[in-house]
Amino acid sequence: MTTQNCAECGTRAEPGQSFCDACGAVLGWTDRAPARTAATASQSSGATSPSAPTASSPGTGDTPATPASPASPVNSDSEDTAENPLPPVPASASASTPDDTAPTEPVPAATVAAPDDDEMNARARSLLVPVADPEARPTPPPAVAPVLPGRPVADRPQVRAPGPQQGDENGPPCPWCSTPNRPDRHYCTRCAMPMTRTEDSSARHRPWWRRVVDFRSRETPWAGDRPRLRRTFDRILTWVVAAAVLSLLIWVGVSTPAWVQATRDHFAKRAPVAPDQFAASRSYPGHKPDLLFDKVNNTWWGPGVTQSGEGQWIEARFAEPTRLLDLIITPGTSTRADQLSQSALPHRIKATITTKDGRTTTRDITLDQSAGGQRRAFRVGEVTKVRFTLESAYGASASKQVAIAEIEFFGRSSANSS
Repeated sequence: MTTQNCAECGTRAEPGQSFCDACGAVLGWTDRAPARTAATASQSSGATSPSAPTASSPGTGDTPATPASPASPVNSDSEDTAENPLPPVPASASASTPDDTAPTEPVPAATVAAPDDDEMNARARSLLVPVADPEARPTPPPAVAPVLPGRPVADRPQVRAPGPQQGDENGPPCPWCSTPNRPDRHYCTRCAMPMTRTEDSSARHRPWWRRVVDFRSRETPWAGDRPRLRRTFDRILTWVVAAAVLSLLIWVGVSTPAWVQATRDHFAKRAPVAPDQFAASRSYPGHKPDLLFDKVNNTWWGPGVTQSGEGQWIEARFAEPTRLLDLIITPGTSTRADQLSQSALPHRIKATITTKDGRTTTRDITLDQSAGGQRRAFRVGEVTKVRFTLESAYGASASKQVAIAEIEFFGRSSANSS
């Protein structure tokens, strides 16, 4: 016989195996009906052969006994075993007890109808034993749990606290931490510093002004501390930064009073300031320098020369040093716009300022070609005199001279101090 595989689960079966070991399905059925029929006929012949020599009835001739047919050999496949069960044989008339008076005749072999395939399958299914499906074995947990890759974390440092103080209670104390130690020790059991002070260590008790001036004295590092490395570039950079900071502080200190004064001047209330004396390089007849400071804008001063009058000047003097904040100059002969063409108008004027200490400073004033007063910032302190020199003019010609109607000075009002 050849090996075959189960049609249900595909498990390999041994030769002669009727059921699958894995799922219990029927592997196949063989046609054993002819063998069963032959075996039944042999048994029937064997049962009638002992009664073959029967006495002949009277009046009848001796009839030769029919020799019993030899029993046909039974096929081993027809045996009823656990592996090859045979279907039960129904009872027939040949199995009944033979009658002694009946004539001995050969009994025809009984034919047993072979069961159909549906009946055999139904009988086979009744013999199946239900077997549960094989369950998947649980996966054993790994010996080492998997982890996701990540940044390695350094172990936290272990902080070691100072141990118990070992030493004689009455021993010499450490000059650094005052821990008593044994007399034979040269270094402290707690801070590991030397038990004896040297000349360098005595410098810690110098006056504060000596410690500030002496940059070379550094604090002695403790045991286990690593001092910071000092390089030449670091020292140079430190000195440069220190010099810049020092210069900035000095500049701020020097400029602070000026800033305070400028702030006060900016928010101070203005008041007119009149000069005490007047002077001019030359004047046109009937138009003297005092007409510039008379608070009237329909009078004017002129140098008495045509064209731009370059180099001509007029000067205002103060009896006491005065702080000036603003300046108003009215060009022309009046504030009326229809009279601007009657004279040349000043364009650029150079102001020479003299303070009480004799120093002089100059400022350039540029005026517009328009009627009315023109205000300009003129913040100077402790002024004794101011000279205005003409440099250029608008509309200068051979028949016109430069004319200025009014010059007004403004300082801080006395109401600001109240």
